Amino acid sequence: MAHIDVETPAILIVTGMPGAGKSTVTRRIAAELPRAARLDGDQVNRLVVSGRVGPLGEPVDEAERQVELCNRNLCALAANFADAGFTALIDWVIPTREQLDLFVRLLAPRTVHFVMLAPGIAACRDRDMRRDPRERFRFDGYEALEAAMSRELGDVGWWFDTSALEPGETARRVIEEAGERARVGGREAGPRPAAVSDGAQGRQVTQSAVSLVTTDSSIHIPGSKIT
Repeated sequence: MAHIDVETPAILIVTGMPGAGKSTVTRRIAAELPRAARLDGDQVNRLVVSGRVGPLGEPVDEAERQVELCNRNLCALAANFADAGFTALIDWVIPTREQLDLFVRLLAPRTVHFVMLAPGIAACRDRDMRRDPRERFRFDGYEALEAAMSRELGDVGWWFDTSALEPGETARRVIEEAGERARVGGREAGPRPAAVSDGAQGRQVTQSAVSLVTTDSSIHIPGSKIT
């Protein structure tokens, strides 16, 4: 079984819908590895104190620019940590092939693993309801987001059904199996299908999914309603 290689540190991207367990699992993985750094996309996004425009804010071109800035900052940090001998764990919503391709390109030639935590909509909703009320997401767009992620990324990386697993077991399996199941970039990675883009619609999905981790926990994707 191919464990995450701690001798040659890689970048591990862990994504999924709200309630999938990204933050909990990446914290567990980082604590188990001998040298690891955890990069929370929400925290990186909030480094902009003045002039910040949210993913769905106005003007649209500035919102898009700041989303890309966050992506590039995450990649720069991950590359620096990996080059210094740390496994870099990225906790961030990556809903489209175009966005994932940007990460793989900027992180090349380093090894990149991509894990989609996919416990299912019912489990995500249940886990969200068990959060502290101050940390819950107000989100009713699971069906649309799941469909978009499946369409864009269904054949990429490791889609890991964690519906029956506790966070500790999920983290253990990622450590043990990601090396074999989740590789998407690096010197030995095989060719990957070309990016799929839906133009403006694809940008909407990207921006909306990134907004899932904003500080006010308000979420919107096309066809959904904030409650």
